[in-house]
Amino acid sequence: MDMPTMEEVKKADREQVCIWWRFLSSPETDDEVTIMNRIAERFDELGGFTSEISRRIGWGFGNKRRE
Repeated sequence: MDMPTMEEVKKADREQVCIWWRFLSSPETDDEVTIMNRIAERFDELGGFTSEISRRIGWGFGNKRRE
């Protein structure tokens, strides 16, 4: 899964943020660290996981990113 852009993070809904939170690899560049920090902020702002979201996105990797 590719790191989203800052614009994608800004527009993402709760479920998409949770998908990134669960499935993105650790950041490798300073820009990716900045994006991951923003994802963490959005994750907290939006309320994080619910049991429903967690079940819906599961633990499979690579097929969960919504467009």
